[in-house]
Amino acid sequence: MNSAIEWLTTNQQLLVQIGGLSALFFVLSLLLLPWLVAKIPEDYFSQKTRQSTLSRKSFSVFWLIPFLIKNLLGIILLGAGFLMLFLPGQGILTMFAGLLMIDYPGKYLLERKFVLHHAILPKLNWLRKKSNQPPLKINQN
Repeated sequence: MNSAIEWLTTNQQLLVQIGGLSALFFVLSLLLLPWLVAKIPEDYFSQKTRQSTLSRKSFSVFWLIPFLIKNLLGIILLGAGFLMLFLPGQGILTMFAGLLMIDYPGKYLLERKFVLHHAILPKLNWLRKKSNQPPLKINQN
């Protein structure tokens, strides 16, 4: 117990910085979520399957650089979300945003399963309506 209190007192500055970063991610997630939901194409979830980005036939530098940046940002969000599980912030939401940015096999099926949940789709469409976007089209068969 004493060693934990000692660690907290010696690392106060680090804890303040992590807390500030957590608060920043919280505010950014609240501000960016409606914009990001509005950017989803209305027919994005209309197909049962989608070809993985990793299986693209043509690899070029112009494709690779944004791919690496997007995946690195996703990994950072995933890590920050994990930290937010123990610190103030939207940990699960941030982790989910990170998972959506990272490319991995089965990603589309996970996204689709999440969006098809009865509590999620109406909220996404409500956000889209506030942004003057049509509701998401979903083929469930």
